[in-house]
Amino acid sequence: MPMGKAAVFVEPYRFEITELPTPEVEPGGVLVKITAGGICGSDLHYWRGEMKPMLRGKPGPVILGHEMTGVVHSMGKDVATDSMGQPLSEGDRVVFTYFFPCRRCYICLRGEPNHCPDRFRFRASIKESPYCNGGFSEYYYLYPGHYVFKVPDELPDEAVTAVNCAVSQVIYGLQIGGARMGDSVVIQGAGGLGLYATAAARDMGVAQVITIDGIAPRLEMARRCGADHTIDINEYTTPESRIERVKELTGGWGADVCLELVGYPQVVAEGLQMLRRGGAFVEVGNIWADSNVTLDVSKLIWGQTRIIPAAHYNPQILPAALDFLVRTKDKYPLTQVMSHKYPLEEIGKAFEQSEWLGKSEGTEITRAFVTP
Repeated sequence: MPMGKAAVFVEPYRFEITELPTPEVEPGGVLVKITAGGICGSDLHYWRGEMKPMLRGKPGPVILGHEMTGVVHSMGKDVATDSMGQPLSEGDRVVFTYFFPCRRCYICLRGEPNHCPDRFRFRASIKESPYCNGGFSEYYYLYPGHYVFKVPDELPDEAVTAVNCAVSQVIYGLQIGGARMGDSVVIQGAGGLGLYATAAARDMGVAQVITIDGIAPRLEMARRCGADHTIDINEYTTPESRIERVKELTGGWGADVCLELVGYPQVVAEGLQMLRRGGAFVEVGNIWADSNVTLDVSKLIWGQTRIIPAAHYNPQILPAALDFLVRTKDKYPLTQVMSHKYPLEEIGKAFEQSEWLGKSEGTEITRAFVTP
């Protein structure tokens, strides 16, 4: 049983590097050796203390990280294929969902595994098996029957690190928002999720993609990822001016779909007013408690506006996301979204610098990742 390094999050702004034993692989299980773990915006919320990681209902030391990819280290004797039926062997590169639906509850039986209330039931103390159960560690354990997919050889780790969160999340958001050929789509925020969303919307064949941000390198990257128009909040300094600009770009009607990827509640009312009558507002970013916003519900009713929350995704999105990245690898610079690499031992530095990546003229990227 090999030991594995892990960065344990013990309190805001502090990690401790330790070694933990790996679990015994059960029949049907897969032990993954992590090759890259991305720093997601939600990880930064934990790091700042805005959210508290809970272990069976109580706060405690935990291994953060859910955007990750790796190779099969070992697997149960009865595992022969991935979830798409492709042969699976030790050493194969894989991606997988970071949540574990129970597949037995009322909600799972309705075909909504991403809504399973028990989908994080395997988050446990670092003193209990499977120990290394976060992306910022050398190993990650996939329980028997879990979703796992082989990574195409054409894609580097930098391209697939964010597949099981950011890429799949925005593809799912666009799908449930009903984005389709001929639509106008607004993307609020051009961070990691916003850049993936911009490229995914363009790949879906929508008529135009309008991406909003206030950081010049991000807006330039958005244009390279397929944005037809960008709105700089430093130029359009008020919500009213930005709403007017979206209406102007859409012939006065408003957008068909808006994805909120900023993560601040004050942009919600603004995004809703950018929509046409009957448009869809997909909420992704405001994930922490007390993300309060005041809305005039009568405007929602008379505008027939749909508000659609998107938390996690259906696992079948993962192979679709991999196919999307293969199909567009020479078209959009998505491999550059993850550009700042740090060893696991420098995870504190990685988090500190993630606070400003892409926020100044000297930086062009928005996300960092660690390599155990």
